[in-house]
Amino acid sequence: MSHESTPRVDPALVAGNHRPAADYEAKHFLWNVDAGVARIVLDRPERKNPLTFDSYAELRDLFGNLKYANDVKAVVVSGAGGNFCSGGDVHEIIGPLVRLKAPELLMFTRMTGDLVKAMRACPQPIVAAIDGVCAGAGAIMAMASDLRVGTARSKTAFLFNRVGLAGCDMGACAMLPRIVGQGRASELLFTGRALGGEEAERWGFFNRLVDPARLEEDAVALARDLVAGPTFANGITKTMLHQEWAMTIEQAIEAEAQAQALCMLTQDFTRAYEAFAAKQKPVFQGN
Repeated sequence: MSHESTPRVDPALVAGNHRPAADYEAKHFLWNVDAGVARIVLDRPERKNPLTFDSYAELRDLFGNLKYANDVKAVVVSGAGGNFCSGGDVHEIIGPLVRLKAPELLMFTRMTGDLVKAMRACPQPIVAAIDGVCAGAGAIMAMASDLRVGTARSKTAFLFNRVGLAGCDMGACAMLPRIVGQGRASELLFTGRALGGEEAERWGFFNRLVDPARLEEDAVALARDLVAGPTFANGITKTMLHQEWAMTIEQAIEAEAQAQALCMLTQDFTRAYEAFAAKQKPVFQGN
């Protein structure tokens, strides 16, 4: 057997029947990919961009398939018409749910939870651009994103309590305390009150506040900064940020040792060293 050339894995074989993400034709929201940045725009502005059974399922499947998308390095999620997302559509989701039995209701709640799982499991960092109403499942999608850019006029509400439900929806009781702290998360989940933009930034829910007119531009610029970085390593960072919640400190240190050793095998690590030695800025390629 010859060892003269190193065999290469064909990404198309690994991805199976998945097409390049840029070729995907979304049915229930807007979608495009440009220079490694994928954009999802919830596009029902007349209703403040609520989710339906179909859009839940399509978002779940899309995020689930992004692990195979070589042409996507970061994702920006936003809403049309000055609002992010008003949650589940009252007439298309809430109305039908009150007529279902427990087994069907559990199927629905598992599906909505699978959307959060898919967002957390995809290797690409997700930037949520949040303006106006960000409520219910919309607040959960914002929470499940890796970075959140907001506006002062935004209103984020985990309003499950206000419709007679528990605050433990789609991972909120696990994830929200890790973002804003146990006491603050408890207040939001027990009361369902809206969190204003400036308060959301003080609490650490928003990474930054921007002018509404610049929200989309700034969110995409942040995503492009991530795309310009070592994207394979960024995916490892996202994975470890998620997985280490369930680890002891000792387990986390060992897991990070293994993860970092893997990143040291990448060409981006070599590129960074060579650029430093040449007093140049490294140009990362994600491998």
